[in-house]
Amino acid sequence: MNFSKIIAVTGKPGLFEILSQTKSGVIVQSLIDQKRMPINATHNVSLLENIAIYTFSEEVPLAQVFKNIADKEDGKEAISHKESADKLTSYFAEVLPDFDDERVYTSNIKKVIQWYNILAKANFDFSTLVQEETTSEE
Repeated sequence: MNFSKIIAVTGKPGLFEILSQTKSGVIVQSLIDQKRMPINATHNVSLLENIAIYTFSEEVPLAQVFKNIADKEDGKEAISHKESADKLTSYFAEVLPDFDDERVYTSNIKKVIQWYNILAKANFDFSTLVQEETTSEE
């Protein structure tokens, strides 16, 4: 599973892996239930590799945040995204100490943790995230 092919689709729960392209969109597979479906141009799609989290000094790529969580949790699932706002915020502060708490809302933290847990359940290899970043910078 390649991180650059993982997307979130507005209005659809979970994460999806892009399998192939068609004339009008892409064919994706859900990481939750493995069901395949077409996504066309009317859907609002976000590539996870294009998402970043605000910190006080820079924007940190979501891949780095996932890597930090994986290092903390040893590649296993993190806390539930349904925990209290205080618990989620303090957990996120451990993973990304200088995140901008005025621009990163609790709903953002919930989504990041939920996505991480979906990837962890799908046996995603988080150690590949750093390698992909270094090769794309060259």
